[in-house]
Amino acid sequence: MTDDPVAVLRRWADSGGIWRVTGRRPGSVTVALYQCTGGEEVDRLVSSDPELIRYLGERTSSED
Repeated sequence: MTDDPVAVLRRWADSGGIWRVTGRRPGSVTVALYQCTGGEEVDRLVSSDPELIRYLGERTSSED
């Protein structure tokens, strides 16, 4: 079973990690997950989940 992408981003940020939107297309988004220092990319999340797209809004990172 796949995790809810909004929950994934919330858990990542709550754990001290940083996420950044690296791509937006009509109906989908790509989000890179970084270590807490923001230096090394650890994973990527590509999703067309409308809840995730709404959650992100115009934000470009967890630092916004």
